[in-house]
Amino acid sequence: MHNAPTVEPLLTPAEVATIFRVDPKTVTRWAKAGKLTSIRTLGGHRRYKESEVRALLSGSTQQKSGE
Repeated sequence: MHNAPTVEPLLTPAEVATIFRVDPKTVTRWAKAGKLTSIRTLGGHRRYKESEVRALLSGSTQQKSGE
């Protein structure tokens, strides 16, 4: 019996932008700068792993509260 691999939820740039309260273009810049790993769809659109976005979010809130 094979277990189906768990599929990581992917977020669009607009969804990531909403989470961070930034412009979607900012999310694209973060991906180009290496802050986020982007996955390209067959149509060439960027998608981001939800777990990585959540990790970055928790890390950024810790940095802000530590200042």
